[in-house]
Amino acid sequence: MVTLASFLKDPEFANVDSSENESAPCKGTILRTKSGKFASSISEPCFSCTTFNILAPIYKRLDQQNQSVRESDFRAFWLARNERIVDWLLYESSSIICLQEFWVGNEELVQMYEQRLGAAGYDTFKLARTNNRGDGLLIAVHKEYFRILNYKELLFNDFGDRVAQLLHVQSVIPFSQNTDDDNEQEILIVNTHLLFPHDSSLSVVRLHQVYKILQYLETYQRENKLSHAPVILCGDWNGSKRGHVYKFLRSQGFVSSYDIAHKYTDSDHKWVSHRNHRGNICGVDFIWLRNPNKSIKPLKISWAEAAFGIIKYHLQKASLDEKDAFEFLRGDNNDNYITYSAFCDALKQLNLTGLHGLSFQETKELWAQADVDANGVLDYEEFKRIWNSTCSVRMDEDNDSEDSNDGAGKEAMGFAVKNAILFPREVERGIWPENYHLSDHARLTALFSPVRLRSSR
Repeated sequence: MVTLASFLKDPEFANVDSSENESAPCKGTILRTKSGKFASSISEPCFSCTTFNILAPIYKRLDQQNQSVRESDFRAFWLARNERIVDWLLYESSSIICLQEFWVGNEELVQMYEQRLGAAGYDTFKLARTNNRGDGLLIAVHKEYFRILNYKELLFNDFGDRVAQLLHVQSVIPFSQNTDDDNEQEILIVNTHLLFPHDSSLSVVRLHQVYKILQYLETYQRENKLSHAPVILCGDWNGSKRGHVYKFLRSQGFVSSYDIAHKYTDSDHKWVSHRNHRGNICGVDFIWLRNPNKSIKPLKISWAEAAFGIIKYHLQKASLDEKDAFEFLRGDNNDNYITYSAFCDALKQLNLTGLHGLSFQETKELWAQADVDANGVLDYEEFKRIWNSTCSVRMDEDNDSEDSNDGAGKEAMGFAVKNAILFPREVERGIWPENYHLSDHARLTALFSPVRLRSSR
């Protein structure tokens, strides 16, 4: 199988940063075979995945003094920048490429990407955001690595007009030489771009978007008997490791490929991948992996824990500690418990219900989970339970666990994260280089290799 570069371990490449000429890949940065494909010193077959928000020209500001001046008004500018982006993508030749803020509204740009990627051996799939927003998503999958089994589009039809792509692929070349294994590994790949958190009131919308993706995945895996299939989620999640979305995904068995590769914990915040329109730098781009050996709690339980986490965050934001929060939720009730009506009123005051918040049905479901004894009210002990409720994260982050002692379940093929790299390299140290102009996001590439696992799902 054609595999990704030994550049992942090359000390010369490790020192390359954005001060190099970004208009063309630099000589010596990546080791390649004569055929132009990546060579690898790794013996087992591998594949690579790149996620990159390429900053749609309709959003790229050219004049900070005049925010209305956008790159989309200057063909020479947006065409040259996007040609350079494609140069880099083709030079890196990842097996899977997931792009966000792809300018689907410009036919010339779309054709340029489709023609150049197609000529290089990629199948491409694009998806526009709803309500003619102008940008969208693109997935490109190299035919030498995977064949396409199915492609699905998820339209959230929400406040942010966000969408997602689901691709069901099968490996062209066997990951395992064992004749007893499924020789053609199936994988589910998702590409998405979540709503930007313009203010904390949109936290529920963002959680809804992830919940819809996970619900769709759960249904698709059940209907197609794919519990054995690894899942890779790519995209711009518009939220850092401190956020509710991150904790929600971790509670569902997903691991951040970059953090696994660099042995970072959930509390490590050493890298960035984006400088937003406010000038803040943050780490928001992820390639998530969930192997079939992950034992995960029911999705509804994780969702409820994440929703309670948002409620707690807003209460703490209002400078309420545990006791004060109980008093606030109790409302005008003189008894030492919280009623359902008081709970609903409190959520409304926190701006967590309504058009962009929790629905009536979701509020009822949260109440049902909180009211453990089902007596129609929450006493202080039940309140403490939800106050301390968080998305619990599995700590077995070593996804190379071939030697599992768990006799339950059947063996399955999963993936180990061999390495992951952000470009430009300065962002790995938490620095945003001023001379980087390809996008306001860094590219993230991860290298995966097959590993035998015992499925516990």
